[in-house]
Amino acid sequence: MILHHRFLYIAGLLLFCLPSFAQVSEVTSGIDKNALEAHIRFLASDELKGRDTGSPELDIAARYIAAQLARYGVQELDGAEGYFQNVHLLKQKPAEEANLSYANQSLSLLEDLLVLQGKDGTLSANTVYVNFGTSEDFEGKDIQGKIVIAKSGLPGESSGTSFLGAGQEKLQRVQEKGGKALVELYKSTQIPWNLLVRYLNSEQLTLGSDKPQDRAVPYLLLNDPENKHIQALEAANTETKITIAGKEDGDILSRNVVGIIEGTDAQLKDEYLLISAHYDHVGMEEGKNLPDSIYNGARDNALGVTALMSAAQYFGKHPPKRSVLFLAVTAEEKGLLGSQWYAAHPLIPMNQVIFNLNTDGAGYNDTTVVTVIGLGRTSADEAFSEAAQSVGLNAIPDPVPEQNLFDRSDNVNFAKQGIPSVTFAPGFTAFDAEIMKYYHQLADEATSLNFNYVEKLTEAF
Repeated sequence: MILHHRFLYIAGLLLFCLPSFAQVSEVTSGIDKNALEAHIRFLASDELKGRDTGSPELDIAARYIAAQLARYGVQELDGAEGYFQNVHLLKQKPAEEANLSYANQSLSLLEDLLVLQGKDGTLSANTVYVNFGTSEDFEGKDIQGKIVIAKSGLPGESSGTSFLGAGQEKLQRVQEKGGKALVELYKSTQIPWNLLVRYLNSEQLTLGSDKPQDRAVPYLLLNDPENKHIQALEAANTETKITIAGKEDGDILSRNVVGIIEGTDAQLKDEYLLISAHYDHVGMEEGKNLPDSIYNGARDNALGVTALMSAAQYFGKHPPKRSVLFLAVTAEEKGLLGSQWYAAHPLIPMNQVIFNLNTDGAGYNDTTVVTVIGLGRTSADEAFSEAAQSVGLNAIPDPVPEQNLFDRSDNVNFAKQGIPSVTFAPGFTAFDAEIMKYYHQLADEATSLNFNYVEKLTEAF
């Protein structure tokens, strides 16, 4: 459960959120089903080719959203000229060949090791061992010109994937201190090596940087479940050679769409409600002879972006006491990267954001409900129930907690900042065949939507 002192602000937030008859009338009279359908039909059209991150078609979607925000009176922010915040991404093609050798050992790509960063070439150097590679572990170590050996992950950390973030911090220390390469020794039992190979030895899209980086420093992961290699490599000055071939990296510039409607109260306007939705999807089916090859993404997430734009239209006419920050993020389908970038580069200080209302979803199988991922985690539950009931729906909590949906949409990157956060989703009671028929499927077209339900869902939002 996410707890934070900013919950104190929510009591005031509820005062303007709990719907009166007049508010319900304002909302329902301002929602035009035909306009909702037009937004969704455009965003999920074949012409936008599935809105894949890095594509020209995703840029068209961004310009469309920005134009609607401007039309509804949303203001630009410093750092987001034309409503656009640049998001720097890195596209990495896996190495075709790699080898690490020391003493009488010769270790090969996939079977023994993975290349997470590095350019083609060969380097030889002595090793220096830094235990887990924390900042304390680096103290007093001379790593200049050496290959740094570290255990993967962090001391006491049990998550099988936590080593990925920790490894980037270690790599940064290696680069700052003049090391020639980083080799992490992997022995986690939570994720088998073959699954790790399947995931990491594929084309990856990750966060890049708005500053020049040295990507020539190799970063390798070496499978060592029985501590066979650590015993040799932790010894100082073990001469080691690394060879990499076929590794390619490329920078991609994508964009978040962001703007604000300023609150009317002189004091409360410095507090912000963050409304978010991702506008990317997964693109097209490549290399198959299909009648339809476009993942249009009507449910996921043209529907959510349309709800965001409708909220902008409403608040443009009825600005609340607090300010509202609108954020349509890129690269959600690539690992929540757009929201991760914004959380690291906020245009409004995070301590001024009191709540994140995110909207996203895989689809619906119950048109009598809305599903709020995170219901029960904040003090805003009553507001969600009242809003849904005001248009004849019921708000229900996550019906499939085993799917870990709270961590699978952009809300989680704001929750990590201590901001109470939920995801408002179309109504579903199970991940059943009706959901899987459309979730990341070619069938997720605008023509398959029940627009009477979309209208109610948007009104509740």
